[in-house]
Amino acid sequence: MKRALITGITGQDGSYLAELLLEKGYEVYGLMRRKSVVDYGNVEHIKGKIHFMYADMTDITSLIHAVQVSQADEVYNLAAQSFVATSWEQPITTADIDAVGVTNLLEAIRIIKPDARFYQASTSEMFGLVQAIPQSEATPFYPRSPYGVAKLYGHWITKNYRESYGLYACSGILFNHESERRGKEFVTRKITDAVARIKYGLLDCLELGNLDAKRDWGHSKDYVRAMWLMLQQDQADDFVIATNETRTVRDFVTHAFDRVGVQVSWSGKGVDEIGTDAATGKIVTRVNPRFFRPAEVDILLGDPSKAENALGWTREIPFQELVFRMVDHDLELVKKEIAYSKL
Repeated sequence: MKRALITGITGQDGSYLAELLLEKGYEVYGLMRRKSVVDYGNVEHIKGKIHFMYADMTDITSLIHAVQVSQADEVYNLAAQSFVATSWEQPITTADIDAVGVTNLLEAIRIIKPDARFYQASTSEMFGLVQAIPQSEATPFYPRSPYGVAKLYGHWITKNYRESYGLYACSGILFNHESERRGKEFVTRKITDAVARIKYGLLDCLELGNLDAKRDWGHSKDYVRAMWLMLQQDQADDFVIATNETRTVRDFVTHAFDRVGVQVSWSGKGVDEIGTDAATGKIVTRVNPRFFRPAEVDILLGDPSKAENALGWTREIPFQELVFRMVDHDLELVKKEIAYSKL
């Protein structure tokens, strides 16, 4: 039985990865930060199948202990301060976790179990001010946020440990991937939650930032399968994981409202743009300048051909299904919230 250690196991990707590895017969260990109230997050439903340990990416002693106890064959580093907006408010914390934290974990592996295979969760935000369209493994990086900069350090330190110490260490440059388990602070889940609340009369209008921002969106469940495939190869390498399709935030909003039978009519431009219900004329979404980034990333579009050819990976969940799944999930949550409030 293979053993796997997952940091960030309670998050979106960590939960889908844990499910995948359990299905494949792995013994799964997961790291959690100690809190006053234990929160299993997205792995609440499988917590009895996982060995949990307390550790922190900023505390190398706890990471050494985790690697020693788990004796993991595969280590997946999904822990991060992953919200771009927060990285502007907490740049030092973001660097401590997303940059130095990666080094701490690599050092723990190098010291305790150098034959373990290591996966680093890199991000398309490292491309930032894009130097080529689409972006591939060969595209130069130009991060535009403290988050992107910290992740770039994590990416390069992983490559350095591979080349300097011979560790099996690879990075997945994952483009935007969402799901029903996405946190509500992220724009996609903010949209689907708001659409559900507008549908049930709990919210009047959805406020967003740059509607023209373009992203390459896939489903987390497809992307964690790519993570696993990367660690099954003969040699470690880095891969872009993406759909090779780009959509605007406006597109995402339109599809989300379509799911609840609302056709959005767009008018205005820039900060004056609004979306109205074509049937009623009611404003359902508007632009709020306070949600714009200090330095915007205008377009992300990934070229996954290397992963498709070398790993045999393809995404299975198309964009519209991704959006519909998220809306359906939030409709159910809001429906339960309403029922509970009437008790």
